[in-house]
Amino acid sequence: MAFDLDGTLVESAPDLVAAVNAALAPDGLRPLEYEEARPYISRGARWLLEHALTLAGVADPAGEAAARFGRFLAHYGAHVADESRPHPGAIDALARLQAAGARLVVCTNKPTGLSRELLARLGMDSFFAAVVGIDAVRAAKPDPAHLIEAVGAVGGDLARTIMVGDAEPDAGAARAAGVPLILVDFGYTEIPAAELAPDVLLHHFDALVPACLALLEGASR
Repeated sequence: MAFDLDGTLVESAPDLVAAVNAALAPDGLRPLEYEEARPYISRGARWLLEHALTLAGVADPAGEAAARFGRFLAHYGAHVADESRPHPGAIDALARLQAAGARLVVCTNKPTGLSRELLARLGMDSFFAAVVGIDAVRAAKPDPAHLIEAVGAVGGDLARTIMVGDAEPDAGAARAAGVPLILVDFGYTEIPAAELAPDVLLHHFDALVPACLALLEGASR
């Protein structure tokens, strides 16, 4: 079982937005509003910072984002789980999957170290055999190599793998790797999850385990 992190397992946008605004504040720039950021979280922190600088009217948002990214990382690293919380039912679903013998891996476009810190702070790290972030792979989601390498990191079988995510990068990686796709409908996505044609659209984590069983039974027929 491969899981995306931000928006899928964890509501992490508040701390990400706060870190972006911490990178803007010393220069008196217009802060990024939560609703301006939420759909774009899956694009990554550097893009989000550049987006905020664009909205603030900065002439060279890409260059200014690069210059301020260290400030963003310093703030986010110190406040990675101030307001972030697991989505309802996520911890119970992970516990049930782990108890059933599933090997769980995080496949995220977030840096590995920050991902591990976030999971540890939320008491979720013990569920995962590995965390494979954007800095640990040759190519990030939606490239299927990211998902394939994540599955390999836990000795998994791609033919018995399910990808659980919330946005286009997850859908693209799963489809290209030939892996069944579950998308949550409460995550961070510019295109509604239902329009990304998942095998299962998940409204609550209470339904995750039955959905996984149904997909695996269908694949074995």
